Amino acid sequence: MRERRLNDDVTVVILGGGRGSRLFPLTKLRSKPAVPLAGKYRLIDVPISNALHSGMERIFILTQFNSVSLHRHIADTYKFAAFSRGFVEILAAQQTPSDDRWFQGTADAVAQNLRFICSRPGGLVLVLSGDHLYRMDYGRMVARHRESGRDVTLAVLPCSEEEIAEFGAVRVDGAGNVLEFREKPATPGAREGMAVPPDLARSHDLDPRRPYLASMGVYLFSEAALADSLAPGMIDFGRHVLPAAVKAGRVAACFFDGYWRDIGTIRSFYEAHLDLVSPTPPFDFYDPGWMIYTHPRFLPGSRLDEVRLDRCVIADGVIAERSEISSSVVGIRAVLRGAVLRRTLIMGADEEYPDVPGAPPVGIGEGSLIEDAIVDKNARVGRDVRIPARPGRPDSDGPAWVVRDGIVVIPKNAVLPDRTVI
Repeated sequence: MRERRLNDDVTVVILGGGRGSRLFPLTKLRSKPAVPLAGKYRLIDVPISNALHSGMERIFILTQFNSVSLHRHIADTYKFAAFSRGFVEILAAQQTPSDDRWFQGTADAVAQNLRFICSRPGGLVLVLSGDHLYRMDYGRMVARHRESGRDVTLAVLPCSEEEIAEFGAVRVDGAGNVLEFREKPATPGAREGMAVPPDLARSHDLDPRRPYLASMGVYLFSEAALADSLAPGMIDFGRHVLPAAVKAGRVAACFFDGYWRDIGTIRSFYEAHLDLVSPTPPFDFYDPGWMIYTHPRFLPGSRLDEVRLDRCVIADGVIAERSEISSSVVGIRAVLRGAVLRRTLIMGADEEYPDVPGAPPVGIGEGSLIEDAIVDKNARVGRDVRIPARPGRPDSDGPAWVVRDGIVVIPKNAVLPDRTVI
């Protein structure tokens, strides 16, 4: 086990996101942080677990849309001892006599809750996203922040020329202070001058194939600097607050070179799950010294009868019969009856779900084939349903399914009748 030291002067703020439109329909009935992950977790469990392992136990989650299931998950999961000062608390958007606006963006959400977040003068505030997959000791970031003497510290990740086009690019000097921030530089001209200085690349042993630095969306502020940064008109951290702080010469960089993935789109969410079932997963949930916490459900072990498995993650409480499952993740309480799954994420079922008279039972029916798909919780897939792999599928919407980024998604509680073909 890693040594755990309490960073008691750090308050963690996790941005729960807005409508989560890039993850629709997974966010149709839940907020983005509550989206199921890896068979038994939720997206929110990743940043919370990182914070707790880093010794940071005061955690606020800012959310605005579809927050009921997130509230339930937080209440059921993160319970501290009676004499602990730790907490995980949701700050939902609210109208007050002095402010009747909903959150306009990430920075505005923090500004509206500043009186709760900055309740201990002189401390630090760590701002995190709720839709990234990674393990990170934030204590290293605190040490870098204090060493630099800057007001803001930004976590950065080395990346290739192709990758930097999708992220905010950061230019640093030889001491690791941030000199410039450019949003998604997709052309050679936009990337000009943004590569890491050779002396800094050598000191951090950076791969020459990854000469650029991308912002990870992880920000550490002194409380005073955060309050100063949230002036009127500062709506978003990435678009407004960070560029202004960089221009004022107030930002240091903290290097990170582990696995990190933004899973805020259907395609990236799907591919992150395929990563989990690859022969050598770049990220897995099996590190006993840095486990990812979630709600303990006390489910029985999975029961498999005449099932062929190859490169799979099977969660608790699964019942599968006469099925073939390959390169897939099967979530809690999932039921498969004579089905074939390939490169598919099945989220499983809740403990309780709506009754649908005349519909197939919850789970995947006899003779069904599902490839390159995401099947959300409580979905009822009938017999002989066919969802074959079709590269290059265009985005489209059906009566109980959608296609996004080439991936077929069956929404939560959806019903696919027998012999449906997609």
